[in-house]
Amino acid sequence: MESPLCDVPAGTCLIETFGYVPGSNSGHNSGHNFGQGIARRDLHLARLMQSARALGFAHDQSAVLAVFERITGPEPLRCRVTLAQDGSLQLETAAMPAPVAEIRFVIAEQRLESANPLLRHKTTQRDTYDQARAALPKGVEEAILLNERDEVCEGTITNISVTTPDGARLTPPLASGCLAGVYRQSLLQSGTIQEAVLTLNDLRAARTITLMNSLRGQMRAVWAPQCAQFTRIA
Repeated sequence: MESPLCDVPAGTCLIETFGYVPGSNSGHNSGHNFGQGIARRDLHLARLMQSARALGFAHDQSAVLAVFERITGPEPLRCRVTLAQDGSLQLETAAMPAPVAEIRFVIAEQRLESANPLLRHKTTQRDTYDQARAALPKGVEEAILLNERDEVCEGTITNISVTTPDGARLTPPLASGCLAGVYRQSLLQSGTIQEAVLTLNDLRAARTITLMNSLRGQMRAVWAPQCAQFTRIA
């Protein structure tokens, strides 16, 4: 086991959540289109291995691939693989959630500390995100978190991007304090989006706002009008 780059609380697990579509494994590639098999499988595998090395988790790539190969069935599935610090793996599957075309969000009261290295890895250390989700108003599905510099970071279960008035599509950099999401990474690799520090004023001025994750893909986002920050800068 490698030495971790930071202190990792005992019991922490790494998480990969993704979709499975029955058929061939054409979803192995790193492209951002939903395909058959495991969507963006190679990107999920690469992120899990990279996080395991960075955080000092025992890991065996062939064991992870064996878990991936166990995912079969006649219906689309939501899949969750966890890797414990000792290298043990767990797989959970459930029915694929219904597609979402549009999602409403607010700005969370909770803040992220951009210097926290765990924010760059998908782990079970999710207290801040869980608190933000627990406080969601009725009819609102997501909360966007800011960091200590009032920079936009990410949602509780999504990454975020904006399309600027001049047509550029931007997403916060990891340095702001956000997860290296797999769907986000696929769009960066294809040149569809670019990294840039974003603020609340950038959200207000955006032509469109998009939330994304590997399970649901891209969703048009609406900043809920009851959000206090929107009222303050309008």
